[in-house]
Amino acid sequence: MSAKLISFIVVLIIVIVLLSLSMFIVDQTQQAVVLRFGQILNTYETPGIHFKMPFVDNVVKYEKRILLYDIEPEKIITEDKKTLIVDTYALWKIVDAKKFIETMKTVTLAESRIDDIVYSHVRNVFAKHTFDEIISDKREEFLAEVTKLARSDLSDFGIEVVDVRIKHADLPNENVKAVYERMKAERYSIAAQIRADGQKEAQKIRAEADKKVAVIIAEAQSEAEKIKGSGEASATRIYALAYQKDPEFFEFWRTLSAYNSIFKDGIVIFGNDLEVFKYIIH
Repeated sequence: MSAKLISFIVVLIIVIVLLSLSMFIVDQTQQAVVLRFGQILNTYETPGIHFKMPFVDNVVKYEKRILLYDIEPEKIITEDKKTLIVDTYALWKIVDAKKFIETMKTVTLAESRIDDIVYSHVRNVFAKHTFDEIISDKREEFLAEVTKLARSDLSDFGIEVVDVRIKHADLPNENVKAVYERMKAERYSIAAQIRADGQKEAQKIRAEADKKVAVIIAEAQSEAEKIKGSGEASATRIYALAYQKDPEFFEFWRTLSAYNSIFKDGIVIFGNDLEVFKYIIH
């Protein structure tokens, strides 16, 4: 192998190495910042092949996609003085790589700042509302307010807070039992009220039924008295007609009818002067 060929190969290798050190690739999920001696030289947000000065320039790449930061659970105090342990997370992204590297430099430092700001706003916003409001559908409104405030505070760092969400909001263990007992007492109170209302309604229905029964009985008794009176009047009229037709037979029949009452006890005292026994003695 000649010396010229060897020299050519060496030069070609050096060129390839220098060219590879001068090129960098930014894919569609990334953005890049080129630093020269710690100073920002250029930023690249579009994907493709770009060039830099080898051994002099340094390339820092950041995600363009939405990132998730899981914030550590923290205690907050509600307006009605209840303690809640809130577990939140933030969805965020780097929208200005130049601002980001000037202020935050690293994702770790950015997450620390997000943690402080988001928790601060969660604490302040939730402190204006009661426990019942926080665990209701209104919580969405409170989180929207937290997201808006956090986005405003972090915009100067090249960061956009996309959304703040709560995974769960729990009572501290020492408060769970007390709240459970309070909720149980409230349910018992509601049940007692329902039972009392039911008993009141039942008494009302029974009183109304008793009133109707009394009216029906009174009307029946009145009708019975009318029928009885009519029957007695008819009997009296029949007796009168029978007496007019045959007074002696009527008297005989009435006497026999009286014997039913006289002899029902089984003991009878007779006397010659008793008119009623005239049909027996004579």
